[in-house]
Amino acid sequence: MFSVQQWTGREASALRAALRMSTRAFAEHLGVALRTVAKWESLGTATRPRPDTQAILDTALARSDSAAQARFEALIFPGRKSARPADYETWTEDIERAVVCVSRQNFPFATSLLNRWLTRHDPHHLDEKGLYLYGRSLVLLGDLQRDQGAILGPLSARYSYLTARGMFTELDIPRRVAQIELSLAVVQEMSGQLEASARQYELLAGDERLNSRDRARARLWVGTALSKEGNNEYATGVMADATHAFEDLGEPEDWSVAHQKMALAHRGAGDLKQALHCIDIARTTGTVDSPMQRVRLDTAYGHILLSDAATRNDGLSVLDQAAQVARQYGLSHQLRSIEGIRRGRQG
Repeated sequence: MFSVQQWTGREASALRAALRMSTRAFAEHLGVALRTVAKWESLGTATRPRPDTQAILDTALARSDSAAQARFEALIFPGRKSARPADYETWTEDIERAVVCVSRQNFPFATSLLNRWLTRHDPHHLDEKGLYLYGRSLVLLGDLQRDQGAILGPLSARYSYLTARGMFTELDIPRRVAQIELSLAVVQEMSGQLEASARQYELLAGDERLNSRDRARARLWVGTALSKEGNNEYATGVMADATHAFEDLGEPEDWSVAHQKMALAHRGAGDLKQALHCIDIARTTGTVDSPMQRVRLDTAYGHILLSDAATRNDGLSVLDQAAQVARQYGLSHQLRSIEGIRRGRQG
């Protein structure tokens, strides 16, 4: 619902018109004097109701039906257009295009596609179809903000995800809500809240709102968070379970990514032979069409090579390549990870 920050005679008069009441009926409806309403009508923006009357007007607007609220907004913003079914078809197409752009890390174009709709519509005045599309757009915006490393703050993945979660909760779509909670756990992990993210992943790994693939991903990410905490031996076991699940589900890309993450856990546990075995599987079976995945693979491979004095120079070279791609595509979080690996080896 549209809210008024500061009522003047203009907004008060618009509310009366939206409710389709006479000045006398409006005065009685609000419990104010008839001369007060007449003053609003004659002075417009030159007069402001008292604070207690402002609250009365807030309540009257909030209690009005949706049709009256739509009329009120149209009177306050006469040039604002409502979404039409034809808009929804184009909006859906733009979302599909944005999905491809985000997967390829074409962030500027994806942002323009999403903001075209997010800035055009007020979600409080959309029907269920429009609200669904708005929520999906926010999730995609969160995904690209997360990939760019913008994870906290008012213009961040966390904010976009939280807003979208509220919309899908209102629409009563549990699967979408759970998927967003999984994304929020990723943001927790990226921001260093490893224990909290591991707990959340573990809960979601058994959450029936998610499909089998998403639950397997949650199990894999439990291992990721544990590995970052230094609990590498337990992490490899958890990741192995997730890897078997991806194999059973016939998800080769997730299976490959799981081997990449297991490689890092084995490296942390000091088993470089097994780490190299896993990263070789990931590098030979995974697709590298996505710059993000290319950077992640090279970062993991370089990290493992750096752990052995005999391959240290090769590791630095691989990390240099990964950093170059990360800079090219604006992958700030990945770039910080690469710099952290370098500093750790120098120390």
